[in-house]
Amino acid sequence: QVQLVESGGGLVQAGGSLRLSCAASGRIFSINAMGWYRQAPGNERELVARITSGGSTNYADSVKGRFTISRDNAANTVFLQMNSLKPEDTAVYYCNADHSYFRDYVRTYWGQGTQVTVSS
Repeated sequence: QVQLVESGGGLVQAGGSLRLSCAASGRIFSINAMGWYRQAPGNERELVARITSGGSTNYADSVKGRFTISRDNAANTVFLQMNSLKPEDTAVYYCNADHSYFRDYVRTYWGQGTQVTVSS
């Protein structure tokens, strides 16, 4: 069993910044890719950013140049630095991790989510 716990969400004004953190714990063998997704009311969950264990990153077009994803492999933690926030960024942000528990067996885990609200 692997647990993901997000932190760092909150209410900020447009143009402000937030830094989200997500720490994995439990019976961890190896964490592969980790990512951040978000879901606004009435919308589907969408990819915000993703990072592999080797450091390769991928971003949604809407956040490129404003958000930065990073990770601490030793601490099994992923971060999302969010700058120049816009009201359109308002959503529940979910942490995601692919856990390799035996050879090439992989299971995907999700955190409970943290609310990010950007006011105009």
